[in-house]
Amino acid sequence: MKASRTEAVMDWYWWVGAAFLLVVVEMVSLDLVLIMFAGGAIAAGLASLLGANLIVQIIVFGVVSTMLLFALRPWLLKYLRHRTPLTETNVSAQVGRSAVVVAEVTEDGGRIKLVGEVWTARSAAGQRFPVGTDVRVVRIDGATAVVDAATSHNTSTGPAALA
Repeated sequence: MKASRTEAVMDWYWWVGAAFLLVVVEMVSLDLVLIMFAGGAIAAGLASLLGANLIVQIIVFGVVSTMLLFALRPWLLKYLRHRTPLTETNVSAQVGRSAVVVAEVTEDGGRIKLVGEVWTARSAAGQRFPVGTDVRVVRIDGATAVVDAATSHNTSTGPAALA
């Protein structure tokens, strides 16, 4: 049974509704994937408005979404990352910071005070660091800070951050 022209024209509302829903969910994820599918849904809605059947609408949705994902999304991500500098967080933010030894640190273990928190630590090159020594975090292995001797060109966060 063939749908009337009025019913076929109403199909585009579903595509616009889907696009709206995808945009709302994209606002939560901020991954620039669902917005590309929303673009495909808008294109499929336009195809529906122009009288295309459902198969053509689905093909338009797939083709436009794929093109946007592979052509526009990488450019947008590059632009956004260039525009907004990457801020290291969590464990990555600790690398390069200064710390103070609170329990002797050897290659087997020890403890340091890093940005106001006590961390388990071990030395990077088999050195021994007595209590009170300033050290620099060179990497984080699991929940253990690997430290080396502090140098004058480290990225210390200052005495206030160590307290």
